[in-house]
Parts: sequence; structure tokens; C-alpha cells
Amino acid sequence: MGYYKDLLAYKKGYELAMKIFQLTKRFPPEERYSLTDQIRRSSRSVCTNIAEGYRRRRYKDYFISKLNDAETENTETQVWLDFCLDCGYINQEEHNTLSGLNEETGKLNNYMINNPDKFR
Repeated sequence: MGYYKDLLAYKKGYELAMKIFQLTKRFPPEERYSLTDQIRRSSRSVCTNIAEGYRRRRYKDYFISKLNDAETENTETQVWLDFCLDCGYINQEEHNTLSGLNEETGKLNNYMINNPDKFR
């Protein structure tokens, strides 16, 4: 592995961020600077933290720290997805699909956290 875009966790996180971007285009204008902005930022931050950590993976502590940041952002994204459902901005099927992708991203990220030497 030589490139962060090859990481499955990155690919899944990126896919989720793009799906969220597309869905949030239909959210009400009053949510533009709150829910829409927050969920877009947290979902994108998962990918950026994975990429930043992977770039400096030879420093194990730094790598794990950035992956922990990605984990935190991934959890935040799930909370925003729950708000999106409860506010009626997405339906249950969309929530299930996005939450499943979010969970998959989290599991892949946690695998890297628990096995950093496999990515050095």
C-alpha cells in the first residue's frame, strides 16, 4: 500500500461523504449553516484524517492519533444522520443505507487503529 486512496476505509468514507453531499442539497435553506454544514464537515473530516495519518504512518503514534480523530468524526457523522432522520430530512431507508456505510467505515478505521504496523 502506497497511497491513501487505496485504503478501503478512505474509499468507504469518501463514498459516504459524497452521498451526504448529494442528499443535503435538498435540505431546507434554514439548515444551510447548521445541520447541512455540520454533517458535510464531519463526513469529509473522516477522509481527511485518514489521509493525513496515512501520509505520516511511519510515526505510529501520529498515525493512530489521526485515525482516532477520524473515528471521532465518524461518530459525529452518525449523530447528524440521526438528526436528519428525526427532523424528517431523510427517510428510514436512506438512514439505514448511510448508517450502514458509516458503520463499515468505522470498522475499517478501527482495524487500522488496532493494526497500525500492517500499514507502515
